[in-house]
Amino acid sequence: MQILEPQQFASWAEPIEMLYACHSKVKRFCRQLQILPDYLAKNGVNQAVKNDVQQILNYFTISAPLHHDDEEKDFFPAVVKQYPQAQADIDELEKQHVILHENWANLSVQLQALLNNEQDSISQELIDKFVAGYDVHIAIEEPLFELGKKYLSEPELNTMGKIMANRRQV
Repeated sequence: MQILEPQQFASWAEPIEMLYACHSKVKRFCRQLQILPDYLAKNGVNQAVKNDVQQILNYFTISAPLHHDDEEKDFFPAVVKQYPQAQADIDELEKQHVILHENWANLSVQLQALLNNEQDSISQELIDKFVAGYDVHIAIEEPLFELGKKYLSEPELNTMGKIMANRRQV
């Protein structure tokens, strides 16, 4: 039986918990990516790998950019309004979003080629660069989530959650 992390039960009524839930998925998919090259070397490309790779492609191509929009358009502005000292970290995180998207663009080409049976291996270097970028990013970002819990009001969070849900048309 899989033990679920608390954030996996979050709803849009709890937008900060949803941000944490996204990070939980990022961490899980990054772990999968890290073991992928060795797995492919030992087992080759099979349907299980293709299923996992498709999930990873879907997440980082669709969901991750929406998550970054949630942060840049809604969460970061709300936090910095209540806690201006967060601006330097927010500036850094927004720069990192650009780099994370660039790293993903490079890695996703190889993952798509794997799905299309055009290659049977993935660059460990591209994976390491991608995962390292997220490791640094999450370490800076999650303390801001805690600031949001501390400084944002229930009405602000409710409004934010509705905007985030609408972004996904949930």
